[in-house]
Amino acid sequence: MPMTLKRPALSLALLSALVFAMWGCVGTASKSTTTNPNAPTITAQPANQSVTIGQTATFSVVAAGTAPLAYQWQKNNTNISGATSASYTTSATVSGDNDANFRVIVSNSAGSITSSSAILTVLALPVAPSIATQPANQAVNAGQIATFSVVAAGTAPFTYQWQKNNTNISGATSASYTTPATTSADNGATFRVVVTNSVNSITSNSATLTVNAVVAVGTDVTTFHNDNLRTGQNLTETTLTPANVKSQTFGLLRNLSVDGKVDAEPLYLSKLLINGGVSNVVFVVTEHDSVYAFDSDTGAQLWKVSLLGSGETTSDSRNCGQVSPEIGITSTPVIDRAAGPHGTMYVVAMSKNGSTYFQRLHALDVTTGAELLGGPMAVQATYSGTGANSSGGQVIFDPKQYKERAGLLLLNGVIYTSWASHCDINPYTAWIIGYSAATLAQTSVLNLTPNGNEGSIWQSGGGPAADAQGNIYALIANGTFETTLDTNGFPNKQDYGNAFVKVSTTNGVLQVADYFNMSNTTNESNTDADLGSGNAMVLPDANFGAAGTLHLAVGAGKDGHLYVVDRNNLGKFNPSANNVYQDLPGVLPNGVWGVPAYFNSTVYFCDVNDTLKSFAIANGRLSTTPMHTAASFTYPGVLPSISASGSSNGIVWAIENTGTAVLHAFSASDLTQELYNSNQAANSRDHFGSGNKFITPMIADGKVFAATTNSVAVFGLLP
Repeated sequence: MPMTLKRPALSLALLSALVFAMWGCVGTASKSTTTNPNAPTITAQPANQSVTIGQTATFSVVAAGTAPLAYQWQKNNTNISGATSASYTTSATVSGDNDANFRVIVSNSAGSITSSSAILTVLALPVAPSIATQPANQAVNAGQIATFSVVAAGTAPFTYQWQKNNTNISGATSASYTTPATTSADNGATFRVVVTNSVNSITSNSATLTVNAVVAVGTDVTTFHNDNLRTGQNLTETTLTPANVKSQTFGLLRNLSVDGKVDAEPLYLSKLLINGGVSNVVFVVTEHDSVYAFDSDTGAQLWKVSLLGSGETTSDSRNCGQVSPEIGITSTPVIDRAAGPHGTMYVVAMSKNGSTYFQRLHALDVTTGAELLGGPMAVQATYSGTGANSSGGQVIFDPKQYKERAGLLLLNGVIYTSWASHCDINPYTAWIIGYSAATLAQTSVLNLTPNGNEGSIWQSGGGPAADAQGNIYALIANGTFETTLDTNGFPNKQDYGNAFVKVSTTNGVLQVADYFNMSNTTNESNTDADLGSGNAMVLPDANFGAAGTLHLAVGAGKDGHLYVVDRNNLGKFNPSANNVYQDLPGVLPNGVWGVPAYFNSTVYFCDVNDTLKSFAIANGRLSTTPMHTAASFTYPGVLPSISASGSSNGIVWAIENTGTAVLHAFSASDLTQELYNSNQAANSRDHFGSGNKFITPMIADGKVFAATTNSVAVFGLLP
């Protein structure tokens, strides 16, 4: 028999190794690191510490593991001699210890572990309060408020307690204190503040409040063309008369130089408490985004501010020559003398940063130019519709596509802005946007072509008009108008291109209440012969005998007609006829690029490259032909203003847009009588600069202000 060899038995260890190897061929091996359960661990890490210089700090650790445990503390990763306990207390700290880090190495026979680092913050010793800026003396008119401020130094936090005549004022516990409306009893009162911190208290110097008796003011011009009706009449002018407005006694007094084009009408506040005195102040804005305040009697610059944001420039012309070479402040601001601590001017400014454009509404203190109300407020808006530049059923206001050309309107506590395009460069629509004069918060938005396109509100620099009932009147430029009307006679898609509109502001909501549109409106829009080049003017309510008390407004644009509307029934649209209170076709044959004026039942218009005309109102209707005409004027014609003393001494003022601008004065009762022009005096004595389009004279307290491309000229009786 052959011998059989027996295999030796596999050891248990070898068998296990073979099985492991076999599994390793078909699966994924996983390694695990066995932690010695006796090695130290840290169950509570050292915590950051904060102490005052000179104090000590204690860092502690809680460790676990097999005893005994050894400790070695380190400062900035270097062993601290003798620091071998579970806690370590520093010596008295010095400023050099600030931001030092502390950690500990815990060891036993099975290993060691290092804690996380804790940071030591060493605070300087508290410093007693001091007064870095003392309260300053204040002077206000009775009825105004005064603000006292202090700047404290030392270790915060501070507490404040203001005192009036050394007696604590309840609730006056801030770094500044604003008084209630002042009275004559407050004159001479002193104000100081006690500032306290953890170390000590200090009392500021006393500041004195001077309260001036209310000074009777002269004439204020706070909005375009003097009033919300946009009549352009100043009926309080007692100095200038037809007898003394002549080149022998009247002429150029001074020219106020500025840094850009002046496309807005200057504004004026008389007897304003400013810079510690009382001045008659003229306010000027420029296309370089600057706002100036000048003393109109001396020409001294009282303040100047730029409305450009950080890193911004004025806007370029947006490929349109209408406002060039830069766009900054184009529209006439509006002033509320009673708003804010000293009076507030509201201004819209355009600017850009790279390719991003901005339109912003500013509220400025009239005595300093400082921003108020947390301003400025960026102009942004959407409106329900599917018109130009819409998305998802909302028309979107794009700041770069618009300029604020028409003057601002302040009506019942709301600032109304209205928007024009750059030339006719689409996409754009017709916007009126309201902002609270008290907060700058947006209050209302209306789009007048929400489901169409175009329809700017230009008004040749004029401003939307308003009546005493709170309705706004505007002339809309060429744009979409639906000749299909709803059951109430309104365009069925709410598009009002080339319309004379009446907008209600009831309950703060903007809504078209009525309108008038020409029978040939579509053709006019298609040929750019629209109303938008003119400005609406509300006539003062008057009793016209048999006609009774009438509520009228007038407007004219490019089509040669002068339209008179009944504000209670504008006329809407009829494809067969102009259903309007009065239509005077052809009386302004070349079309109007400007604004009218009103005085003594007479309306004044000038069409382009034609004469200044007066139309008398009798029995509630305008004369069908001009009563008088003055000389012919080149583009854009003239934008007249009126000065008078009540119903007498009426003068019509106009600025001719020529290479060298010319100021004209005519008798309001007979335009054929020219009283004065700035070319009459010898040696160019009264020449005042280059002409600028859409400029209307502003008259106040014996002076006439005329804007140019880089200045505002001041005319008056010669010394």
